[in-house]
Amino acid sequence: MGVLAALAYDPLVRIEIGPLSISPHGIGIAVGFLIGARLMLPAAKDKGIDEEQVYPLLTLAAIGAIIGARLAYVVNHVGDYDSPLDVFKVWQGGISLLGGFAGAIILAGLGMRKRGISFWKLMDASAPGMALGVVVGRVGDLIVGDHLGKATDLFFGYRCPGLDVDTASPCDPGVVVHQTALYDLLLTAVLLALLLWLRRKPRYDGFLILTFGAVYGAQRIFEDFLRDDVRRLGLTGSQITAIVLVVVCGGWLLFKKRTPGWGRWDGADTFTPPGGPPPGGPFPGHGVPQAGRPVPAPTMARPSPPRRE
Repeated sequence: MGVLAALAYDPLVRIEIGPLSISPHGIGIAVGFLIGARLMLPAAKDKGIDEEQVYPLLTLAAIGAIIGARLAYVVNHVGDYDSPLDVFKVWQGGISLLGGFAGAIILAGLGMRKRGISFWKLMDASAPGMALGVVVGRVGDLIVGDHLGKATDLFFGYRCPGLDVDTASPCDPGVVVHQTALYDLLLTAVLLALLLWLRRKPRYDGFLILTFGAVYGAQRIFEDFLRDDVRRLGLTGSQITAIVLVVVCGGWLLFKKRTPGWGRWDGADTFTPPGGPPPGGPFPGHGVPQAGRPVPAPTMARPSPPRRE
C-alpha cells in the first residue's frame, strides 16, 4: 500500500525559450540566494551594518558560492571526468551545497576583514537567510527531480517516471525512491523557524551561525544515508564535511559558549541584541566583554575637605 501511494510527477529538467535552455534548478538557487539576502539585510542593520556595506559582500559571496560548490563536487567525483576541461562545464550539472556555503563564507569573510566588519555579527544576521535560501533552492531540486535516493516502500517516496521522461538524477522507471531534496526542504524549514525564534533574544555573536552549522550538519548526516552517491569509508563527501561541522559548531555551543576570539574585525567585544540597546540605558550584557567581566566605570577622585588646625 505504501508503494501504491507514492508521490509521482514528471520532472521539468529544462525550460526551452527559443535558443535558450534554462534549468529550474538554477533558477531555484538564484531566487533562494536573493530571498535569503533580503531576509538578512534588516538583521544586519540591527547590528549596525548598513546595506551599502553588505552589497559588495553579497557579490563576493555569490562568486565564492559558485566556485566552492563546483570545486567541492569535483573533488568528491574526480573519477567522473575524462578531461580536465570537463571540470569547467558547470552547465552540465554537479555542485555541492555545503561547498557553496564554504566558498561564499570564505570569500565574503575576506571582504569583511578588509572593511572592518565583524564576521560573527554579519554571519548571525545571515544564518536565517541561509536556511531560507536552502528551502527555496530545494524547490528547484524537486522540479527537476534531483537528489533522488535509494529505493523505499514509504508512502511519501517518489515513483520514478517512464523512460520518456528525463530526471536530473538517475531513476529506474517505476521504482519508488527517497526524495532527499524534499526531506532537506522540510527539515531546513524547521531550522529556519528555530533560528528566527532564537534571534528574538540577545545572544553572543556567533551563536546563530554556529547553531545553523550544528543543526544543518546533523540533518545532512542523516539525509545522505538515504542518498545514492559516491562513498568513502561508507560516507559521502557531504557527510564527512557535515561531521566536521557538527563537532566544531556543536562543541563550541556546548563548551565554549562565547564569541570566538578571531573575526571581531569591528573592534567590538560586546554583542548587540536585535533592535540595538533600549533607550534610556544599557541593556543586559552591554559593555561586558565576552569573558563575562564588567567593564569598570571611570571614576574621579573626590577632593579631600580642607584640613582644620
